Amino acid sequence: MKCALVTGGSRGIGRAICIKLGSLGYHILINFRSNLAEAEQTLSLIKAKNGTGELIPFDVSNKMEIAETLALWTEGHKQDHIEVLVNNAGIKEDTLMMWMKDEQWENVLRTNLDSFFYVTRPVLSDMLMKRYGRIINIVSLSGLKGLPGQTNYSAAKGGVIAATKALAQEVGRRGITVNAVAPGFIKTDMTENISEKEMKALIPVNRFGTSEEVAHLVAFLVSPESGYITGEVISINGGMYS
Repeated sequence: MKCALVTGGSRGIGRAICIKLGSLGYHILINFRSNLAEAEQTLSLIKAKNGTGELIPFDVSNKMEIAETLALWTEGHKQDHIEVLVNNAGIKEDTLMMWMKDEQWENVLRTNLDSFFYVTRPVLSDMLMKRYGRIINIVSLSGLKGLPGQTNYSAAKGGVIAATKALAQEVGRRGITVNAVAPGFIKTDMTENISEKEMKALIPVNRFGTSEEVAHLVAFLVSPESGYITGEVISINGGMYS
């Protein structure tokens, strides 16, 4: 089977990506940390569209757990290949830097930035052997523009953007592309406390985006037709910032 691993696939943008890639014929590995019910709902939605998938729980902030889980999956699926990796899992712990606690900095960097390295490295090894792969990193407007109260989140996403550009140069000759998608304001649980009515005045298209729109962009970057696009950061923010 050709497989796609999506971290943080139990809800929001991750769920939409899982469903979209499942409809394209990928066997979806739905990563989640603790919300089994939501992850099972994602799997049900994939199956409803005649797709296939399985749950692969691990905490992306725990490098030992990542290594053990991916090694176990690889050992049990020697004929299968993770052709697509979407690094989507992330958290926010917003506060002004002068009040930011050590744990808030460390948790956000570990979950959003360190996870890119510890998840991508083992998956990349097989891609290099197969001489084909697609790596998509979900970053953020915050990583490009920087937003007050998000020094930790902006630093983490900015780090993933830089890593995306560097890795793309390392693996391009092996048929592997590495790109980042930078959403702006998207209707998810991460933006549910933000007033769309107030914020949409700042957005040229006058609305928040949807998870499905982000998933559609990811699907294009995953396709064979996108093979000449790598090392790019593609914004999807309604024209708010580019």
